[in-house]
Amino acid sequence: MGKKKKIPVEKEKTADASSEPEAEAPAESKPEAKAEAAEEGPSELEKLQQEVTGLKDEMLRMRAETDNVRKRLQKDKQESIQFANERLIKALIPIFENLDRALAAPDTNAESLKQGVKMISDQILALLKKENVEPICAKGEPFDPSVHECLSQIESDDHDENTVIEEYSKGYRMNGRVLLPAKVVTSRKPAAKKAEESADNASPEAETPA
Repeated sequence: MGKKKKIPVEKEKTADASSEPEAEAPAESKPEAKAEAAEEGPSELEKLQQEVTGLKDEMLRMRAETDNVRKRLQKDKQESIQFANERLIKALIPIFENLDRALAAPDTNAESLKQGVKMISDQILALLKKENVEPICAKGEPFDPSVHECLSQIESDDHDENTVIEEYSKGYRMNGRVLLPAKVVTSRKPAAKKAEESADNASPEAETPA
């Protein structure tokens, strides 16, 4: 038999361990870091700026409200001053009209005129009483400088010294406060009697014999 021919077999190339490494993929941006920064919110400086802005707005609002209240109070005060006597004037107008009618009445004699004046006087007294106005007692009372105004003094043996003996005009109180003091004349001791009393007080007492 003839010899068999050997067929050469190619050896498979094995991967070389020292082959070049594959190139790394470029690093991608990390979205997690951005999300964390957004979740942290404004910085401390931004917070302070927001707080200051809020306080300024609040202060401006309070200033505007205070100014409005001040203007409203000032207006109310002016109206109170202007119309403080409104109720009293309304009560006086009918009295004035009665007086005007009495003066305009034809063929008025003294007696009818006196009756008309008396009626008007009663109306005025009723109005004063309604307003808690009362006359101050003066004549025959001891002089009181808090309610009396002395216009002059007259010597009198019939009255104690500093007694009201005449009343020029009445005084009035309103709710306990003096509106007008009574204008009065007071008494004083005669000069001769006062000199006699002074002499008696000045004379020494008689000495008793030893």
